[in-house]
Amino acid sequence: MSEQARKTAEALEYLTGFGNEHSSEAVPGALPIGRNSPQRAPLGLYAEQLSGSAFTEPRTHNRRSWLYRIRPSAAHPPFTRIDNGALRSAPFTETVADPNRLRWNPLPAPAPGTDFLAGLWTLGGNGDAAQRSGMAIHLYAANADMTDRVFSDSDGELLIVPERGGLLLRTELGLLAARPGDMALIPRGVRFRVELLDADARGYVCENYGQPFELPNLGPIGANGLAAARDFQAPVAAYEDSERPTEVINKFCGNLWSATYDHSPLDVVAWHGSHVPYVYDMRRFNVLGSISYDHPDPSIFTVLTSPSDTPGLAGVDFVVFAPRWLVGEDTFRPPYFHRNVMSEYMGLIEGAYDAKAEGFVPGGGSLHNMMSAHGPDHETFDRASAAELKPQKIDDGLAFMFETRWPITATAQAAGADHLQRGYDDVWQGLQRHFRA
Repeated sequence: MSEQARKTAEALEYLTGFGNEHSSEAVPGALPIGRNSPQRAPLGLYAEQLSGSAFTEPRTHNRRSWLYRIRPSAAHPPFTRIDNGALRSAPFTETVADPNRLRWNPLPAPAPGTDFLAGLWTLGGNGDAAQRSGMAIHLYAANADMTDRVFSDSDGELLIVPERGGLLLRTELGLLAARPGDMALIPRGVRFRVELLDADARGYVCENYGQPFELPNLGPIGANGLAAARDFQAPVAAYEDSERPTEVINKFCGNLWSATYDHSPLDVVAWHGSHVPYVYDMRRFNVLGSISYDHPDPSIFTVLTSPSDTPGLAGVDFVVFAPRWLVGEDTFRPPYFHRNVMSEYMGLIEGAYDAKAEGFVPGGGSLHNMMSAHGPDHETFDRASAAELKPQKIDDGLAFMFETRWPITATAQAAGADHLQRGYDDVWQGLQRHFRA
């Protein structure tokens, strides 16, 4: 963590709008006008296209950006395999998928000198990274900057949810600052480096192997509500003109590969396109809910969705439980008891979650695989069943959920972790029989 990183983060400016065709130049005249690949790019730069989708995908789903950089990405030495550390990828075969409800405390503090990449720890996931389907859930704990090295993920895009400590994300396309309460989205293949804005950092990562995240359709909600496209912030161009050796680490088909460049690859002076990183303040989410009766389904809290080949059935949804009012009449207001065909991993950023009275703490997480019965613990049930139903503001917590169509298989390190809560089932043991014939 450096004071310079904090000052840089505080001074950042952004472009706005999710899915827009953005353009930006750090040096006037660096961006060519009227064509993408002129015979000689301006200022002696190299033109390069970064494709996040196939060339022939429909225009509405096509993601690509043109980059104008000091050196082309092709100018690098061979990559060699390095150790994966605690990072794992699909297919997950170390253990079998578990129908039991699981919950973890936060990750233990890392060893001194652990940066974001070294601090990644995989909890589990599904699908197959090489087939570009499914997702993985990682946690991170770090106390050092990534120095003279950058990371890119060829297997999927990374949705980063800080829980403790802010991050300065130096990407090829510019800089983003992500603090607790924000989420950051790094597209597939975009290189980036992470610097800490505080002494340490901790949070969650969803690695999406499938279709890129997009805003969900609103249907009968209409034209407005949920996450607004204009609240997603993209970086303005910023480049590094560095001649010192830089380690470039690429995650490819589940493994880490390393090459040492003689320069920084974060050397994009100008760019335009739609394959761009974003940061989003989750407290800006426009919560919609019941103003009559019943608790709405959690799908109403979807921020971003990665669609699958079945309409409405997501490879992964990102859902946030933001501050909101509860006003339902004759209604059990916390989330109801349910069994879901989707699998749910829930994390907590701050405060408390309204369905759990204790044991679910910031930095921790719970996994409820498909059709596993879950819902409010007995203390929450008893309190909510007897509560006076006056308007209630839920503003003392911020939780989120990664929801996916396939079961989530835990890694061996997650299934045997010391911070796994072995007595999680006990939270439902106090529920009593109340039936009267």
